[in-house]
Amino acid sequence: MSFEHWERTGAQLSGIVDSSSWCLGDWLVYGKEQYADRYRHVVQAVGLDYQTLRNYAWVAGRFPLARRRSGLSFQHHAEVAAMSPDEQDRWLDEAETQIWSVKQLRAAIKATRSDRTTETIRTALMPRIPIPDRRLTRWRQAAHQSSVELDQWIVSTLDRAAAETLDKTTHDETE
Repeated sequence: MSFEHWERTGAQLSGIVDSSSWCLGDWLVYGKEQYADRYRHVVQAVGLDYQTLRNYAWVAGRFPLARRRSGLSFQHHAEVAAMSPDEQDRWLDEAETQIWSVKQLRAAIKATRSDRTTETIRTALMPRIPIPDRRLTRWRQAAHQSSVELDQWIVSTLDRAAAETLDKTTHDETE
């Protein structure tokens, strides 16, 4: 077998392994929804590690078919599965654009979290304010339409409101 043929074969096998993770995850999600009473028995009968199967199902459940990136591996998706859908899309977009390996994606996420942790330590925390779901949904839509994360949108909106209020107060005092 030539090197080129051997290399192509490896790429094809890698694609099969990756798609089998998605297939098993989707199969498990379907089985749990349709056959909840017999699901565990069949999962045990498959003979694969239970935790591995649970991970496949969890990732597949977090990424409907329309949100999966064919240019990225199952593992890329697994790296961001615990995030909000907006964050998932942002990181997957970046991984596609930068052609990151899973290891590079993981490192970028870790670096950002380290930066945020340091920033959080240096900044004051906001008090907890109960927000009705309809408001939060509206704010998320506005943030998405503005192409920023929700926390950035909230801070910039509050900064604008503070500036308007303070400018108005200053203007009223000078009259």
